[in-house]
Amino acid sequence: MVEFDAGPPAAVARHLGALPSYAAYRDHFWYDWGPIFYRGRLNRSARLLGVASDPGPTERIAGRTLVGDAGQRVQGFLTKLGLTSSYALVNAYAYALRPSRAQQAAPLLSEQDHLRWRNALLDLITGPNTQAIVAFGAQARTAVRLWDSKPDVPVFEVPHPSSRSPQVLLDSWRKAVTDLRDIVAPDPDGDATGPNYGPKFLETDYAAVPLRDLPFGVPPWFGDDAWGRADKPKHNNCVERPSDDPLNSLLWRAPKQA
Repeated sequence: MVEFDAGPPAAVARHLGALPSYAAYRDHFWYDWGPIFYRGRLNRSARLLGVASDPGPTERIAGRTLVGDAGQRVQGFLTKLGLTSSYALVNAYAYALRPSRAQQAAPLLSEQDHLRWRNALLDLITGPNTQAIVAFGAQARTAVRLWDSKPDVPVFEVPHPSSRSPQVLLDSWRKAVTDLRDIVAPDPDGDATGPNYGPKFLETDYAAVPLRDLPFGVPPWFGDDAWGRADKPKHNNCVERPSDDPLNSLLWRAPKQA
């Protein structure tokens, strides 16, 4: 039987549908594509909550967050902890942020309607099973610090998976994995005893996004861009924003089937 994500629990779905408007901040986001909310378990069963910054173009196709190159790096991080399903992944922003507008968009994180909505979402998806929280990047760090009702569990602040400082990222992620292995229980089908990060980020540090995290009907290769990272010329994501129309077009590339 093919596993797939059937969507959030009803109470969470209602809350997602009540997302406050981003219209006043629309120039800072790829606004016309709409929001992307999550990946993973939203039924309070997750032992690890991961918060990143914002969804990207691959995430728009999937309708789930952290699916592209950055998401596959995060999946590798989870794999090193032995987590195959007991995680929930969300973002500080529900819309894709235009990188050059990060500073201008920052006030949205503490704007009261958005702050209350985001904190209520985090409250809805965490519970007694939550053992740790990981904030990936600056926006996520701010969002988690503004969450005043968060569980009394360790919070790890690490660089975003798309950090342009690879050595800082590797050193931080390596230490986080070491510490989290003593805190977060692995899933029964997971293995937390494998290699940690080395001096360079390797293909083996990536992991494919499991189909159980994705909607029914996506291609079986979706969420695993190993083929693109090995291609010539190399491309780390199967979905890109074309330079001639980055606000309203996406370019989706499929691997050539043998």
